[in-house]
Amino acid sequence: MSFLFSRYTLCAVGTALSSLFFANLAQAEGAPTAAEQDLIKQGEYIATASDCKACHTARGGKPYAGGLVIATPVGKIVSTNITPSQKYGIGSWSEAQFAKAVRKGVSPTLGHLYPAMPYTSYSGISNSDIHALYVYFTKGVKSVDEEPKNKTALPFPFNIRASMIAWNLLFAGGHPTPDEDAAVGGARRGEYLAKTLAHCSTCHTPRNTFMAEKSSAYLGGSYNIQGWDAPNITSDPISGIGTWSNDEIVSYLRNGAAHGKSQAAGPMAEAVEFSLRHLTDSDLEAIAAYLKTVPPIRNPEQKHPAFSYSEAKAVDASELDYPIDRTPTAMENGTSLDGRRLYLNACATCHQTHGQGTQDQFYPSLTSNSAVGATSPRNLAMAILRGVDRQTNQGHVVMPAFADQLTDEQIAALTNYVTEHFGNPKLKVTAGDIKGYRSGK
Repeated sequence: MSFLFSRYTLCAVGTALSSLFFANLAQAEGAPTAAEQDLIKQGEYIATASDCKACHTARGGKPYAGGLVIATPVGKIVSTNITPSQKYGIGSWSEAQFAKAVRKGVSPTLGHLYPAMPYTSYSGISNSDIHALYVYFTKGVKSVDEEPKNKTALPFPFNIRASMIAWNLLFAGGHPTPDEDAAVGGARRGEYLAKTLAHCSTCHTPRNTFMAEKSSAYLGGSYNIQGWDAPNITSDPISGIGTWSNDEIVSYLRNGAAHGKSQAAGPMAEAVEFSLRHLTDSDLEAIAAYLKTVPPIRNPEQKHPAFSYSEAKAVDASELDYPIDRTPTAMENGTSLDGRRLYLNACATCHQTHGQGTQDQFYPSLTSNSAVGATSPRNLAMAILRGVDRQTNQGHVVMPAFADQLTDEQIAALTNYVTEHFGNPKLKVTAGDIKGYRSGK
């Protein structure tokens, strides 16, 4: 009896020791513990809210392996590998080094980062969230042992990374948000999400000569974000989103569309696809509530909201099936530069002859549309050039790009026709403008 007891005891002890050994082995090999699983889940959500994947994943590339080329006013910046790779990623970084890179823009491998990495916003990430982010990126992301094919190579003097020391002294230096304010349901949750994680000001706040955000014009709108304008999203009822309901803001953030107001394209469509649509309802509602409190900024040249142009001018649809003639002869005599014919041939199938769109607004109306009634034709022209492509929780939204199908002159004629008939008739664009938009100017 005692022999059997001892035998079973030894087996139990052996099993326990074996389990402990393999648990320690798994932990040593980098597998997350049970306690880390919750942190990984939290960190993944924070990474999603911060839109890390959109910048650190090349189109068609492996998640977080870097290689995305980001156009900036000072040159092209290539995102880095932030997977747990020991050689090419952040696998050898300590949590303190990770936090310093995210919040201060100082990497242990590259030195000073450029503010295309929005560390000026991320400086406010709470201690709890920065810890969860570190655990996620070191334990929850698949390692990619590859270096991006391209590297950042800015022209002189921007290639001197140490120059960022002075820039940071002047324009950086935020502090972590208290955990209680950053927590779900916290008093400043909406502000924390918009100002810190979603870093809305990175695009929507104009910049000064030194490419730093103008704090006096916070969220007042900026221009030429990869060729697009980032609109004013302050609480101003004319130039901003002051007359948008909270539900309309939430719909725009989640699906990239607020019917009768605006649709997301370009970088904003990417933000919807990779980040915002994955946030909880309560977080989207918190962002909407916060944006309605942002001090209003008015463009003195703007007298009406961009979406207020609701009446379309009469359209002659007698030549609906007129084919687009791109021959040199047609270009010379101007027959292929008729905006009406271009619209009827290239756009009316989806947006309808009178610009009303479809009944469910899957193909949106061109009246009551911020891109068509804005104070600049850039976003409308860019949508024609680059198209629209965004995944939403309601499906895949696609508008074809005409950059390779229409000339600069044709796109200018089409843009002017649309603004004149469905939006702000004062907007005019030239072929020279379109040429600049193509190159990101």
